[in-house]
Amino acid sequence: MGQDIAIVGMDCMFPGAPNLDAFWANLRDGFDAITNVPKERWEPIFYDPSSNAADRFYCRRGGFLSESGFHALDFGVMPVAAAGAEPDQLLGLQVAHRALADAGLTETAFPRERTTVVLGRGNYIGAGLNRLEQHVRTAEQIATTLRDVLPSLGEDDIQRVKKEFQGKLGAYGPDTAIGLVPNLCASRIANRLDLGGSAYTVDGACASSLLALDHSVRDLRSGRADVALVGGIHLSHDVAFWSVFCQLGALSRSEQIRPFSADADGILIGEGLGFVVLRRLEDAVEAGQRIYAVIRGVGISSDGRSASLMSPSSSGQLLALERAWESAQLDPKTVGVVEAHGTGTPVGDAVELETLRAFFGPVREGDIRGTLGSVKSMIGHAMPASGMASLIKTALSIYHKTRLPSLHCESP
Repeated sequence: MGQDIAIVGMDCMFPGAPNLDAFWANLRDGFDAITNVPKERWEPIFYDPSSNAADRFYCRRGGFLSESGFHALDFGVMPVAAAGAEPDQLLGLQVAHRALADAGLTETAFPRERTTVVLGRGNYIGAGLNRLEQHVRTAEQIATTLRDVLPSLGEDDIQRVKKEFQGKLGAYGPDTAIGLVPNLCASRIANRLDLGGSAYTVDGACASSLLALDHSVRDLRSGRADVALVGGIHLSHDVAFWSVFCQLGALSRSEQIRPFSADADGILIGEGLGFVVLRRLEDAVEAGQRIYAVIRGVGISSDGRSASLMSPSSSGQLLALERAWESAQLDPKTVGVVEAHGTGTPVGDAVELETLRAFFGPVREGDIRGTLGSVKSMIGHAMPASGMASLIKTALSIYHKTRLPSLHCESP
């Protein structure tokens, strides 16, 4: 068994919740944060449930962050640089700082040179890179198309159209370019918060933020780090992203996400970001820090050849559970809460239930009855950040000694 790891600080931004307190209130009250897509994310013209075209979507509901101001100068970032940066770099920095503050580490000394930053983040197109693509490629394609379709149009007029199009995208230049390098998100946090441990990003699809957790737990247990700042970030509602999931048929046609329901018919896309601060349990106790929850074990597996890329395998999932519980040295029959992946896809949910039945076994008289749920029922599938949403939900459930509701499963 490895050393116990304490969660000593947390903060987040998820749909309907600009901070940790609001997220807790929504979880406790069973608030459904799913809404229609805001016009600033993508235009209504893309919604057409009768079309199979790649640029038309049959679903228009999901989990979206509300507008949140970033106070650039507070973090030593020039406003012009902030205006053109990828939002995850700025909001990630802001929420990471709030998580450290929640842990009581912004007003007191701690081993900054031995504090690691690990983020779970996907390699998706964000708002910043999308603007850059339009600045560089789309603007020139518009100019070329105008020359081909309207040969009588003068070059001065074509350049005016191109310049007008680029101007509406906002500033782009040397001051903004660094904010568009996606793998600098962890580095910006380490730089602005003066943290000297490792700082990097991992991408394991939906498991990204939990992989980041595993990396950080190993660093703490091995002594390579004394504090770990672990995050998950997903801020991509780009139309290309939506197109992929529509073409796969993965989005709910009823526009409702129903984890573990007989009526489940697909996911809804969510977004958000969350951070936890980790320390070895004995260090947290010695420092007198608040402890939300304790991590006893982590397990990782892949499915091998037993599944396709779109269909998970129960045998692969069982490996992860067995490894986690072996690491934790706990009796599976004592489980009180299972916060599941619970995507709301019929195949995925069925396989996950098969895994849970096989691992935990049938409930016998006198057994503790655990609670099963999925935060996705409230915020949608936040992709690389989904594991962090689940971890924060579970830690809050433990800390407040409250079993939290899971929505839209009237017919399990």
